Amino acid sequence: MSPSATTVKTPAGGPSQRSALDKVMNGIERAGNKLPHPVLLFLGLFLIIGTVSTVFAATGTTVTVPGEDETLAVKGLFTGEGVRWLLESFIPNFTGFPSLGTVLLMMAAVGVAEKTGLLETAVRASIARAPRPLLPYLVAFVACQAHLMSDVAILVIPPLAALAFKNAGRNPIAGLIGGFACTCAGYAAGFSIGALDALYTGITHQAAAVVPGGESAPTHILINYFYTAAASCVLALIGGFLISRVLEPRLPQPDPAAEAAADAAEEDGAGAEDGATARPSVTVTARQRTGLLRSGLAVLLYAAVVVTCWLLPGSPLRGEGGALVPSPVLDGIVPLLFVAFVLAGVVYGRTVGTLKRAEDAPRMMAESITGMSGYIVLILVISQVIGVFGWSNVGTLLAVNSANLLESAGLTGFTGLVVFVLLVCVLNLFVTSGSALWSLVAPVFVPAFLLLGMEPAVTQAAFRIGDSATQMITPLNPYVFLMLTILRRYEPSAQLGTVLSRLSVFVIPFLIAWLAVLGLFYGLGLPLGPGADIHR
Repeated sequence: MSPSATTVKTPAGGPSQRSALDKVMNGIERAGNKLPHPVLLFLGLFLIIGTVSTVFAATGTTVTVPGEDETLAVKGLFTGEGVRWLLESFIPNFTGFPSLGTVLLMMAAVGVAEKTGLLETAVRASIARAPRPLLPYLVAFVACQAHLMSDVAILVIPPLAALAFKNAGRNPIAGLIGGFACTCAGYAAGFSIGALDALYTGITHQAAAVVPGGESAPTHILINYFYTAAASCVLALIGGFLISRVLEPRLPQPDPAAEAAADAAEEDGAGAEDGATARPSVTVTARQRTGLLRSGLAVLLYAAVVVTCWLLPGSPLRGEGGALVPSPVLDGIVPLLFVAFVLAGVVYGRTVGTLKRAEDAPRMMAESITGMSGYIVLILVISQVIGVFGWSNVGTLLAVNSANLLESAGLTGFTGLVVFVLLVCVLNLFVTSGSALWSLVAPVFVPAFLLLGMEPAVTQAAFRIGDSATQMITPLNPYVFLMLTILRRYEPSAQLGTVLSRLSVFVIPFLIAWLAVLGLFYGLGLPLGPGADIHR
């Protein structure tokens, strides 16, 4: 789900009942824990591809892409030619990986907005005074925009939702569980654009280039924007309904004595490690509201200037022949977003006093990028794997064979996408890193669906569904245990099975909703994003 991994200690608890759900989830946890670190996983894949390519090259294996006259020979990595290629391409593979610069740029910009307090204050302000009947729907909607905040969203939104529910006279457990479920299952949705979008599209671009002509397919950061924006609205309605009508009526009332004991422990400094379960506040001060207003106005003014310059006849921001799509605005959307986030963060920080000196902004950017060190190391290996896939023509061979298999099974249209979504849902139970999982499946399925006449945008959109739908119920997601720790504030007897059984209520409805929206776009032939059609 996210570029980086976070370790959260499994909380101790009372004796657990070995239900069927517990046994299944424990089995998933044991199997997942046996998987190697993603870097080692891709290093092993690199060696496998190298060996396979060398064997195929020795046996004279060739592949012909449908519609192409040229026959491609598979080239071996562990040959003189392969070693030369690797030595000459190792650094370009890494530094030229499309998502690397984009993700780091977006993380630096969002880091300013996050560390000045803008993003958290915006979340608090959006739910603090929500009317009691609308509160579940508003929590669900905010949660479905949360990937902008990266993993911070999971640390911020569920506890805030619990407190907002309590202040509104509703069950805080419903706010906690519902906020977590909607943040996970709607993680890849939303009107917001963040590092996740940059990460996905960078891998998509490299995977599309595996087959001839694939590199020209639209793979900019907004290729799924229309789809994710629409999906977030549908998911918010369904999430709010599930929280209010399905989850909350079936929950026990919180234990006041346990809550009081947790509050006292925090006051005595004996709270959870690193403040992981510290009680948040939904209060927004007058200065913070002023900061939100000023930052919002600054971004609106900036956006108005950009859009005006884009629409002006003869503008250099227009594309060839005066076209709006494609155009330099879409090609340069990342630096435009970078300025917007930095501008918002600086204006807010200066207003509330969290950014006092000019050097504070670059310091915040540096701190945010430092947290991406694990992602950078992972991309170092992933870039070599995808590079070998393309250079050796093993990726093309696998894509052509996969496309033929899908076609022979009659899975050439939307049904094929549904099968792909279900496959990702299962894999997501074991490989919880979104970047690692997409890097595993994209080099095969992006070109395979390209050969079946579907643009990379639709394959990426389908992956978003699988990467989000089952994230909340895998015990390999460390934040599940964090939610259990917070839940025990209100319900001391809660166990892992308690959390997972309540979260499972959201999985199927959200999966169906995601697929229904994609089906609507597919059936009507609507673009998934600017210039990003479904069919070639």
